[in-house]
Amino acid sequence: MKQGVRLAYLVGFVALVIAIIIPMAVRWAAGPSGPMITVIDAIGEEQHVTLRHIQQLAVLCRRSSYENQFGNWRDEGEYCGVLLTELLNEGSEYTAISVVAEDGYHVEIDRTRIEDLEYPVVLAFSLDGVIVPDWTDGYRIAVLPEDGGVSNADYETDSAGSYWIKNVARIELLP
Repeated sequence: MKQGVRLAYLVGFVALVIAIIIPMAVRWAAGPSGPMITVIDAIGEEQHVTLRHIQQLAVLCRRSSYENQFGNWRDEGEYCGVLLTELLNEGSEYTAISVVAEDGYHVEIDRTRIEDLEYPVVLAFSLDGVIVPDWTDGYRIAVLPEDGGVSNADYETDSAGSYWIKNVARIELLP
């Protein structure tokens, strides 16, 4: 009798462990893969890109900052992100992209600027090791030259910072 009771307890314990672990594993595997953005190609087809997908691409990490319209340097730190050329598939047809933030702010960036190897443009998902969604700036367009900064003169604009869009919600390829 004792042997039968012990076996019953063992079987019950194993069943309990399985009943707890399997739902947890399924929830982890099927759970949200992090925040996402929408990429719309030049013919209007949408693709939802998740953090999990972005992190599977080649990641570039560099220290960088930008000069704003008042000549001040802002938001210095180590950014990690994926090159827009890789995210947008190099064979894609477009002349520029429109980047739209969650608050509606948007900017158009010419393809030549996106493909400039001296000033790589990334969709950053991390600043100083803090990853979205914990990084409150959300996905961010950042420019990561080797020298660590983008001045207004370098970028031939009144504000290099206007290209560093926070909380990116959508990227649309323009024909």
